[in-house]
Amino acid sequence: MHIPKPSELTSEAPAHSHRIVIVLCMITTIIEGYNLIVYGSVVPLLLRDASLGVDAEATGLIGGVIYIGAIIGAISAAIAAEKIGKKHVLVIGVAVFALAAVLAGLAQSGTILGLARFLAGVGTGAALTTAMTVARNHATNKNASLVVTITMAGIPLGGVVASLIGIPVLPAFGWRAMFFIGAALTAAILVAILATRIGEENAQEVAGRGWSVQDKIRSLFTGRGLLVTLVIAVCAVANMVAWQGLNVWATEAMVSLGFSLTSALLFAFTLTGAAVLGSMVSAVAADRWGSAVATLGTAACTVIGLVGIIMTPPSTATTLIFIALMGIGGHSTMNLVHSTTANIYPLPVRATALGWSNGTSFIGAFFGPVAGATAFAAGGATGLFSAFSIAAVVCLAAVTGLYLADRRLTHSSFFTPRTAPASALETDTAPAV
Repeated sequence: MHIPKPSELTSEAPAHSHRIVIVLCMITTIIEGYNLIVYGSVVPLLLRDASLGVDAEATGLIGGVIYIGAIIGAISAAIAAEKIGKKHVLVIGVAVFALAAVLAGLAQSGTILGLARFLAGVGTGAALTTAMTVARNHATNKNASLVVTITMAGIPLGGVVASLIGIPVLPAFGWRAMFFIGAALTAAILVAILATRIGEENAQEVAGRGWSVQDKIRSLFTGRGLLVTLVIAVCAVANMVAWQGLNVWATEAMVSLGFSLTSALLFAFTLTGAAVLGSMVSAVAADRWGSAVATLGTAACTVIGLVGIIMTPPSTATTLIFIALMGIGGHSTMNLVHSTTANIYPLPVRATALGWSNGTSFIGAFFGPVAGATAFAAGGATGLFSAFSIAAVVCLAAVTGLYLADRRLTHSSFFTPRTAPASALETDTAPAV
């Protein structure tokens, strides 16, 4: 079957409105969030399922391998989108992690479950990167942070859905049912994507035509661009070590502290619920005062939450507060790093820069669950939160560097090919959403 290239698309099938496309991207990330975060909800039952035979370290490795797949998916998506268009990449990505959810539900060993999670990562990496880029390209700089946040809010919102579904489903039907539910939800969004027409022509792509792939890479990895690129990587890796590590291990950590499974799932709900609400507030602040400024505040929230839960005696009230701060900081910081990345680089480099921030975040997301398993095995919940607090402090320091770079650098500070038109550095003018 012939798949048309973006240049072959005609006006016979006009794209849907910007609002519809952004809503579709958000719903897609909700389903991705469910498939990503559902694993954390089932960890206590996996550890007690004798048929799988997995211990804490193996469980952490299985929880992290999804992000290795996500790196592959994100890189492949950027290349494939140039040839077959973003919609087709989105469809393929969603279909892959739907298949992976079914495979996870049927897994009879830790190896098969790990393979299923790796495959889910490939699909999620491709779909997430594509959805975020499509949403950002349908917004103006005026509300860029809000649009990116609304889209990426789907990840923790999917976690909220997983936590709420898990409360009645896990005790009654076991952990496999959670993956089958994820597969059904994914099939539904796949139908919606197939029915939606997504435009391929936008300011970012037009501006990028004068830039070769080598030009875009040089802008990221030469001169002042190299320093900013490295700072973004540290921000992304450190933040996601703490954030995704918490997503996988928070429920089990709460159980080990003496809370019931139901209470632990409610804490997981608080973690992801606070992430959603906090990201909306931080996005409004970012569009008003700048995403780099807002990132300083959210990164500090993560540090305060982790240090607070270590330093104070465990109680329901204080734990809820500190867990909420972790949720606000972990998710919002990554959103705002993406927003700052999109704004700081020249327009033609935006997709490549976002691919970099996404790719490095997946690296951190892989090491988070693995580091959490090691820390938990060595020091229990206290060891877990201590390890993640170190990562959060490193992230706060890196975010400070990103804030300084955002203040001092302009698009002209980066490499620009001699053949590129002046308009290539201008901001986009897509209709406001």
